[in-house]
Amino acid sequence: MTADPNAATQDFPAPEPSERPPNPARYLIPALVAAAVAVALGVYGKVHDPAGTAFNLAGFSSTGAVKSWLATAAMFFALVQIVSASMLYGKLPGPPWSGTLHRWSGRVAFLIAVPVAVHCLYALGYQTYESRVLWHSVLGCFFFGAFSAKMLLLRWERLPGWLLPIVGGLVFAALTIIWLTSALWFFRTFGVTT
Repeated sequence: MTADPNAATQDFPAPEPSERPPNPARYLIPALVAAAVAVALGVYGKVHDPAGTAFNLAGFSSTGAVKSWLATAAMFFALVQIVSASMLYGKLPGPPWSGTLHRWSGRVAFLIAVPVAVHCLYALGYQTYESRVLWHSVLGCFFFGAFSAKMLLLRWERLPGWLLPIVGGLVFAALTIIWLTSALWFFRTFGVTT
């Protein structure tokens, strides 16, 4: 028996999509990128001869004040990220535009954090002379590595539902400790000044 090439094919069943879970090895790529970014920043910060200052903005008394206020603004937008992510995952009630709020607050937080990181790396480098500074240096590098992994994972389909909240939580936790070891320390040591 031969098949009629002109016959309608509408009633043929579609092939079943593969329900195989994704291979865990595919998550190795974002992990390797995260490690490469973190190590590259750490190595640059360690071998670079610190310049002492990278930028200052008019209206601020010092580069420490600029960094502290920018870091505080980044922390504020990171808190918006946590609240909007809770809305997206149904943990908090939220408006239909909570996804847009989540995406844009993350972009703003990152854009504010970049000049702070550039200043830290260029002006101060990777320092280890006391535990506060060591944690700040390590987690600063970790933050940008974890953020890179999160951005890569966002583009992939069929992620386990727990993966993005875990990676996002790591990014938030790192930023929180970075803020505690820098901006909060600055405000407690030198006062809340501009």
